Amino acid sequence: MAETGKNIDLAAELLLKGNLVAIPTETVYGLAANALNEKAVISIFEAKQRPFFDPLIIHVPSIESIDKYAELSDLRLQKLAKAFWPGPLTLLLPKKEIIPNLVTSGLASVAVRIPNHALTLELLKKINIPLAAPSANPFGYVSPTQPEHVNSQLGDKIAYILDGGVCEVGLESTIIGIEDEKVCVFRLGGLALEDIEKVIGKTELRINNSSNPVAPGQLKSHYAPKKPLFVGEIKQLIEKNKDKKIAIICFGEKNFEGKDLIVFDLSKNKNLQEAAINLFKYLRLADDSNADVVVCEELPETGLGRAINDRLRRAAG
Repeated sequence: MAETGKNIDLAAELLLKGNLVAIPTETVYGLAANALNEKAVISIFEAKQRPFFDPLIIHVPSIESIDKYAELSDLRLQKLAKAFWPGPLTLLLPKKEIIPNLVTSGLASVAVRIPNHALTLELLKKINIPLAAPSANPFGYVSPTQPEHVNSQLGDKIAYILDGGVCEVGLESTIIGIEDEKVCVFRLGGLALEDIEKVIGKTELRINNSSNPVAPGQLKSHYAPKKPLFVGEIKQLIEKNKDKKIAIICFGEKNFEGKDLIVFDLSKNKNLQEAAINLFKYLRLADDSNADVVVCEELPETGLGRAINDRLRRAAG
């Protein structure tokens, strides 16, 4: 198991030596390494067993620091950066040569964000290098939203876990970039589409579900528990699996009939923000339960509901 604590000096020292450190953000915990050190970046892929064709996000402390690593020249993206950073927004930007191709999986754009977490912002300012940091979990599995999740899965592969408590958003960042001169959303996440469009107007959804991602988090099967997971109308799914022990993930208080049912309610009051915070925790609890299968209902396709549904569909992929 990895040592866990709030020692920013130790985390900085380890990262500068090329070690892996788990860092807290407002979205999920990240598995961080020096983005400019190819050997350290390789260790991210090895620890997660992540395919090298799936690009990484780099984390920086400020808008001013981006110029060393990428070009933030598009005025629409500049508006988004000023409106939502630090926060759960990632921008796909033309990369500069200093960023290794390994980080971007050979793509010309690099995914960049400024996380909204005091500990990690202090760490980023201290080390003065970008951190490549995908979610701190084995590839394809449920993302971690508290330090214990990281330790139970990757504790033997990392040097230190910077303990920032429970993540406040609970969903990965929304990824936006420019394609065909249009502002495109490549991954739905912790920043709602409605809030984005209030700042820059209409955007285009280009959510990839293939094995050829243009941005992080686009693979068809992702964020998945080990148990079989089905998404749809809950009562129908219960009927189809009535001979099994079932873990149910629902949205809003409901009455379910039958034994061998374990119920996880994302938000009894149907609050989408609360549901986002609870999503990965409940997927993990359902997976750790004695259920044979997990069944989930889709949420309203509005606000954070879109991103939650995207994660559920990929988890069932």
